[in-house]
Parts: sequence; structure tokens; C-alpha cells
Amino acid sequence: MNTARRTSVTTAALRFPSCYAALTAAHEGADHLVQRDSHAVTKGLPGSEGRRACARHVAEYTAVQAAALLFADRGLGLRLNWRYAAAGLALSAGTHYLADRSGGRWGENPETQETTGMVRLAHQLGKGNWMLRDPQAGYRYDLLCTNAAAGGAR
Repeated sequence: MNTARRTSVTTAALRFPSCYAALTAAHEGADHLVQRDSHAVTKGLPGSEGRRACARHVAEYTAVQAAALLFADRGLGLRLNWRYAAAGLALSAGTHYLADRSGGRWGENPETQETTGMVRLAHQLGKGNWMLRDPQAGYRYDLLCTNAAAGGAR
């Protein structure tokens, strides 16, 4: 019988990067492996069809993130406070929904086109030229916004 005790990661200095790594990996998996093509194509469309597709994708995305945090918590002995983790996941879900509703619209110019709130915010934050110039900017902005929740899972 193995009586060795596993040590736990208990400091916030180790919890944060562990959660960040788990949530970043979950983001990649949820957006590229789990996301249905129909959701990817439809989630940025205006109207109820786009909202429903985006909500379905974000529900699946959040489930993948929650599973990643659970595995990291159990595997690394993080001892996460699940109220904070739930708040972080809710923040991530909300920002991911807003970012994904802008899917396919990041290159729009709010000065000349009607666009989404996230696109307008990106321009107000001085990221407009980047959004218009770099076809990957929207995806990178999405990744940044949605993984900011790692700090909430402590």
C-alpha cells in the first residue's frame, strides 16, 4: 500500500499560472476542437439565429473551461475556491459571448459602419488600426478578453 502523501499547490503565486494555463488550453480546445462548425459560421450573424448559436457555443466553451479547472484543481491540488472559480468562469463566458458576437466583424470600421460593441470598444481603446490591418487581431483580442478570467479562479 502506498502511503506517500501528495503535496498540494497552495499559494496564490502558483494557483494563478496553473489556472491561466488550464484556461488557455481549454480556450484553444473549446474554440478549435469542440466548437461546431455551424456555431462558428453563425455566431456572429445579427439577430436571434446568431445569438442562439453564440450562446450554445459559449455554454460548451464554459463547460470545457470548468472541466479544465476541475482537472487542474484535482491533479495539482490547487484547492481552488469554487465561488471565485464560478465568478471567473461567468466573466469568461460573458466576455467570450461578446467577443464571439463580433466574429467576422472585427475588420469593420465603426466610423463608417454599424458594428458591435466589442469592435467599437477595441477602436476606442486605440486598437482600431490593428483590427483593420491584421486578420488575426479579432481572435487575439478574443483570447485576451476571455482568458483574463484566470485571476478570478483562486
